[in-house]
Amino acid sequence: MITLKSDREIRGMQKSGAVLAGMHLGLRKIIKPGISSWDIEKFAVRYFAENNAKPDEKGFEGYKYATCVSINNEICHGFPRKDVLLKNGDLVKVDTVVSVDGYMSDSCWAYAVGDVSDEVKKLMAVTKKGLYLGIDQAVIGNRVGDIGHAIQTYVEDENGYGDVREYVGHGIQPTMHEDPMVPGYGTAGKGLRLREGMTITIEPMVNVGDWHCDSSAPDGWTVTTVDGSLSCQYEHTLVITKDGPKILTSQDPETDAKYLLPKDF
Repeated sequence: MITLKSDREIRGMQKSGAVLAGMHLGLRKIIKPGISSWDIEKFAVRYFAENNAKPDEKGFEGYKYATCVSINNEICHGFPRKDVLLKNGDLVKVDTVVSVDGYMSDSCWAYAVGDVSDEVKKLMAVTKKGLYLGIDQAVIGNRVGDIGHAIQTYVEDENGYGDVREYVGHGIQPTMHEDPMVPGYGTAGKGLRLREGMTITIEPMVNVGDWHCDSSAPDGWTVTTVDGSLSCQYEHTLVITKDGPKILTSQDPETDAKYLLPKDF
């Protein structure tokens, strides 16, 4: 069942989204060569505690950590690890879900570690633009397929990258994964019609090479590319309003000006 959120619920999700965005902004200052992916987990846990937020990844279907930290060819669901040190040139993705007063938000962000290659820079830029092209389609009357079509056309047809199929965006609130499913690929004009009050995540996962995933890791969680190529992900939580899509996990008010709820919402 898809629930259309009230103004009160949207304001609650906006509050948790601000905490999540603040955590990501803080990571920009600490992610550098030599830290462990466990240091990212420690920072997130401390930040959430200081801001009265609950890390909802922890305990979800047995997952043990507050964050997923995926490096280079790891597409998603990578464990934070004490024995894995970030190296100059790495690409790291940090994904997490938090709730504040019972209201949830979900966001993944990608970080360049030190000096990265042009290949990494391009992959990051294409993935982030794909995210925003998808967000632009999240308007009343459009269909879920319009979001995925915009992302897939840009990622695959225009840039020749692999647009991951196995993992997709989704509705969110009151639980982490609600209907509708929001793929980062699709056919324009197809799928569920979007309505005011829907809260969803859009989260393209983009591989330099083949779009297929390898889910056979011994830990039962970490997903990698099948060909060892780099993978990137960006994700926002947003609400569909009569004035267009509004991002609830924005880290940059200047860049996202047209996507933000009015201050008196």
